[in-house]
Amino acid sequence: MSLEPDDALPIGEVVRRTGVAASALHYYEQMGLIAAHRTSGNQRRYARHMLRRISLILVAKRLGIGLGDVRDVFTTLPMETVPTIRDWQRVSQRWRTQLEERKREIEQLERELTGCIGCGCLSMSACQLLNPGDELAEQGPGPRRLVPSAQSRPRPRRELDVIQ
Repeated sequence: MSLEPDDALPIGEVVRRTGVAASALHYYEQMGLIAAHRTSGNQRRYARHMLRRISLILVAKRLGIGLGDVRDVFTTLPMETVPTIRDWQRVSQRWRTQLEERKREIEQLERELTGCIGCGCLSMSACQLLNPGDELAEQGPGPRRLVPSAQSRPRPRRELDVIQ
Protein backbone atom coordinates (compact mmCIF):
# COMPACT_ATOMS: atom_id res chain seq x y z
CA MET A 1 0.00 0.00 0.00
CA SER A 2 1.47 3.32 -1.09
CA LEU A 3 0.83 6.36 1.06
CA GLU A 4 0.48 9.87 -0.30
CA PRO A 5 1.77 12.94 1.58
CA ASP A 6 -1.78 14.00 2.46
CA ASP A 7 -2.93 10.57 3.66
CA ALA A 8 -4.20 10.63 7.22
CA LEU A 9 -2.40 8.62 9.91
CA PRO A 10 -3.89 7.66 13.27
CA ILE A 11 -2.06 8.90 16.33
CA GLY A 12 -0.72 5.43 17.14
CA GLU A 13 1.00 5.26 13.77
CA VAL A 14 2.49 8.74 14.25
CA VAL A 15 3.76 7.71 17.70
CA ARG A 16 5.28 4.54 16.22
CA ARG A 17 6.92 6.36 13.30
CA THR A 18 8.31 9.33 15.25
CA GLY A 19 8.93 7.92 18.72
CA VAL A 20 7.10 10.92 20.19
CA ALA A 21 4.58 10.27 22.96
CA ALA A 22 0.92 10.94 22.21
CA SER A 23 0.84 13.53 25.01
CA ALA A 24 3.70 15.42 23.32
CA LEU A 25 1.83 15.33 20.01
CA HIS A 26 -1.21 16.83 21.74
CA TYR A 27 1.02 19.54 23.22
CA TYR A 28 2.60 20.31 19.83
CA GLU A 29 -0.89 20.54 18.40
CA GLN A 30 -1.96 22.98 21.14
CA MET A 31 1.12 25.11 20.35
CA GLY A 32 0.19 25.19 16.66
CA LEU A 33 3.32 23.28 15.58
CA ILE A 34 1.33 20.48 13.99
CA ALA A 35 -2.30 19.94 13.04
CA ALA A 36 -4.73 17.06 13.08
CA HIS A 37 -8.30 16.66 12.00
CA ARG A 38 -10.96 14.61 13.76
CA THR A 39 -12.88 11.68 12.38
CA SER A 40 -16.60 11.25 12.90
CA GLY A 41 -15.61 9.09 15.91
CA ASN A 42 -13.56 12.04 17.30
CA GLN A 43 -10.20 10.35 16.67
CA ARG A 44 -7.19 12.40 15.63
CA ARG A 45 -5.78 11.90 12.17
CA TYR A 46 -2.54 13.52 11.04
CA ALA A 47 -1.57 14.21 7.45
CA ARG A 48 1.51 12.17 6.62
CA HIS A 49 3.51 15.32 5.91
CA MET A 50 3.22 16.15 9.65
CA LEU A 51 5.88 13.47 10.23
CA ARG A 52 8.51 15.82 8.81
CA ARG A 53 7.36 18.66 11.08
CA ILE A 54 7.55 16.38 14.10
CA SER A 55 11.01 15.17 13.06
CA LEU A 56 12.19 18.77 12.75
CA ILE A 57 10.82 19.56 16.19
CA LEU A 58 12.98 16.74 17.56
CA VAL A 59 16.05 17.97 15.67
CA ALA A 60 15.45 21.52 16.88
CA LYS A 61 15.18 20.35 20.49
CA ARG A 62 18.45 18.44 20.11
CA LEU A 63 20.10 21.61 18.78
CA GLY A 64 18.78 23.64 21.71
CA ILE A 65 16.23 25.54 19.64
CA GLY A 66 13.20 26.23 21.82
CA LEU A 67 9.66 25.34 20.86
CA GLY A 68 8.78 29.04 20.72
CA ASP A 69 11.42 29.53 18.02
CA VAL A 70 10.16 26.44 16.21
CA ARG A 71 6.64 27.87 16.29
CA ASP A 72 7.88 31.19 14.89
CA VAL A 73 9.59 29.44 11.99
CA PHE A 74 6.71 27.05 11.38
CA THR A 75 4.30 29.97 10.96
CA THR A 76 5.99 30.53 7.60
CA LEU A 77 5.17 26.97 6.49
CA PRO A 78 1.85 25.86 5.10
CA MET A 79 -0.05 23.62 7.54
CA GLU A 80 -2.64 22.19 5.15
CA THR A 81 -0.33 21.21 2.30
CA VAL A 82 3.10 19.69 1.91
CA PRO A 83 5.78 22.38 2.27
CA THR A 84 7.99 22.89 -0.76
CA ILE A 85 11.73 22.42 -0.86
CA ARG A 86 12.04 26.20 -0.88
CA ASP A 87 9.94 26.38 2.30
CA TRP A 88 12.25 23.93 4.08
CA GLN A 89 15.37 25.74 2.81
CA ARG A 90 14.05 28.98 4.34
CA VAL A 91 13.59 27.22 7.70
CA SER A 92 17.04 25.68 7.45
CA GLN A 93 18.69 29.02 6.68
CA ARG A 94 17.00 30.74 9.61
CA TRP A 95 18.16 28.05 12.03
CA ARG A 96 21.65 28.06 10.51
CA THR A 97 21.88 31.78 11.25
CA GLN A 98 20.75 31.22 14.85
CA LEU A 99 23.25 28.39 15.34
CA GLU A 100 26.11 30.42 13.87
CA GLU A 101 25.31 33.26 16.30
CA ARG A 102 25.22 30.82 19.22
CA LYS A 103 28.55 29.36 18.05
CA ARG A 104 30.13 32.84 18.08
CA GLU A 105 28.77 33.45 21.59
CA ILE A 106 30.16 30.14 22.86
CA GLU A 107 33.56 30.83 21.29
CA GLN A 108 33.64 34.26 22.96
CA LEU A 109 32.71 32.70 26.31
CA GLU A 110 35.46 30.12 25.82
CA ARG A 111 38.04 32.88 25.21
CA GLU A 112 36.86 34.75 28.30
CA LEU A 113 36.92 31.63 30.45
CA THR A 114 40.39 30.63 29.25
CA GLY A 115 41.65 34.13 30.02
CA CYS A 116 39.98 34.11 33.42
CA ILE A 117 41.46 30.79 34.47
CA GLY A 118 44.93 31.83 33.37
CA CYS A 119 44.98 35.42 34.63
CA GLY A 120 45.31 34.76 38.38
CA CYS A 121 43.79 38.10 39.41
CA LEU A 122 42.86 38.41 43.06
CA SER A 123 40.81 41.59 43.12
CA MET A 124 38.78 40.60 40.09
CA SER A 125 39.28 44.18 38.90
CA ALA A 126 40.03 43.06 35.37
CA CYS A 127 37.81 40.01 35.20
CA GLN A 128 34.97 40.64 32.76
CA LEU A 129 33.59 37.14 33.25
CA LEU A 130 33.11 36.97 37.03
CA ASN A 131 33.07 40.68 37.77
CA PRO A 132 31.70 42.59 34.78
CA GLY A 133 32.22 46.31 35.07
CA ASP A 134 34.33 45.74 38.22
CA GLU A 135 31.19 45.76 40.41
CA LEU A 136 33.04 44.18 43.33
CA ALA A 137 35.55 47.07 43.57
CA GLU A 138 33.09 48.94 45.78
CA GLN A 139 33.65 46.31 48.48
CA GLY A 140 37.39 46.97 48.70
CA PRO A 141 40.58 45.16 47.65
CA GLY A 142 41.12 41.42 47.61
CA PRO A 143 39.05 38.42 46.67
CA ARG A 144 35.34 38.76 47.33
CA ARG A 145 33.71 35.49 46.35
CA LEU A 146 36.10 33.08 47.99
CA VAL A 147 35.35 33.69 51.69
CA PRO A 148 32.73 31.26 53.07
CA SER A 149 30.08 32.69 55.33
CA ALA A 150 30.43 32.28 59.08
CA GLN A 151 27.47 29.91 59.09
CA SER A 152 29.13 27.49 56.71
CA ARG A 153 32.46 27.33 58.60
CA PRO A 154 32.99 24.10 60.53
CA ARG A 155 32.96 24.63 64.28
CA PRO A 156 36.22 23.89 66.14
CA ARG A 157 36.42 20.41 67.65
CA ARG A 158 36.49 20.10 71.37
CA GLU A 159 38.05 17.27 73.36
CA LEU A 160 34.64 15.97 74.45
CA ASP A 161 33.60 15.58 70.83
CA VAL A 162 36.61 13.37 70.15
CA ILE A 163 36.16 11.19 73.27
CA GLN A 164 32.50 10.44 72.71
